[in-house]
Amino acid sequence: MAVLATRETMRLDKWLWHARFFRTRTLASEVVEAGHVRVNARRVQKPAFGIGEGDTLTFPQAGRIRVVRVLGSSLRRGPATEAQALYIDIAAEGIPASPASEE
Repeated sequence: MAVLATRETMRLDKWLWHARFFRTRTLASEVVEAGHVRVNARRVQKPAFGIGEGDTLTFPQAGRIRVVRVLGSSLRRGPATEAQALYIDIAAEGIPASPASEE
C-alpha cells in the first residue's frame, strides 16, 4: 500500500482575507468567483479551492496585478505584520492592470 503525502491547504477566499488583500471574505469570494484569480497560472472560480505553501497567486488589486507566493497560512486574521509573513511578493512593484493605468 502506497502512502500519499498530504499537503495542508486552506480555502482560497479565506487565505486572501487572512493575508489582508481584501477587507472582507465576501469580497475575496466575489473576486474569485468572477474568475480574476489564478493559482499556479490556472484560473480558479471556486472560493473553496484549496491552496497551500508554494502556490503562486495572481490577482488584481487597486489597479495593479499582484503576483505572490504563499509561504503559509494562519488560524485567524491577524494584524498586517502577521499577514505579511504569509506571502512573498514576486512582482514587488505590481504590474499595471492595463496600459491606460500607467498614466
